[in-house]
Amino acid sequence: MKIAAIAALVVFGLIAMAQTLFWVDETEQGIITQLGVYVKSIQQPGLNLKIPFIQTFDSYDKRVLISDAPPTEYLTTDKKRLVVDSYTRWRIADPFRFFKTVRTEAGARARLDGIILSELRRELAAHTFKEIIGLERETITETVAQRGGELVTDYGIQVIDVRIRRADLPREVQQSVFNRMEAERERIAKRYRAEGEEQALKIKAEADKQVTIIAAEAFRTARELRGEGDAAAIKIYAQAYEQDAEFYAFLRSLEAYEKFLNAESTFILDANSALFGYLASATGPDKR
Repeated sequence: MKIAAIAALVVFGLIAMAQTLFWVDETEQGIITQLGVYVKSIQQPGLNLKIPFIQTFDSYDKRVLISDAPPTEYLTTDKKRLVVDSYTRWRIADPFRFFKTVRTEAGARARLDGIILSELRRELAAHTFKEIIGLERETITETVAQRGGELVTDYGIQVIDVRIRRADLPREVQQSVFNRMEAERERIAKRYRAEGEEQALKIKAEADKQVTIIAAEAFRTARELRGEGDAAAIKIYAQAYEQDAEFYAFLRSLEAYEKFLNAESTFILDANSALFGYLASATGPDKR
């Protein structure tokens, strides 16, 4: 009996010690409640004590938590529909307020998502589509985080930041936008092609003009040179004729023979023709 009593006492002591001593990890924080009534908060890691079977330790995460809200459609100030996928980074700053208001992380996320989405809708409604998808996005999220953080302070929550993961057009609008963009690019391409063809025609016309001018100049120069050559030849012929008319006639006749007389030539002429006078007589053509 004594051994059983001692064993029971030891077991009870161990259970009581387990109910009295508890360890708080570096990633944890929490509160001690006594029969559902708040006693104190514990935010530092280490070994702690509580009254067994009467007091309870409720643990909460001390690390940064993420609340990923579902993609939501918003309306910008220029009446553009926009689907925004956002998330919020937050932490439990006051375990007592957290326990008193939302109690669990699921309850905290529900409150937090509602507030952040409401502030995000309010802020996006004050900006244009271009500003939201451009350089103003960071300013917008900072403003939403500041306003939302002020509103969730009573829940013992600290908002670290709000981020927009993606901002896009609704699926049913995307195709029409893509078609409009494609039509715009096609219009620009056609304009560039038309401008290129216009420039090509101008260049070709200018080249044809230059060819015509060069050909005309060459033809004019050739005519001038030919005229000068003919004039020089006539002058030479005239000088030769003045020096010896008979010899000049003889040379001209020989040139004529060279041009039209060959092995295949056949002429029927009078024997007394002046054309063959130099062939019939070594002294020159018959003067009769």
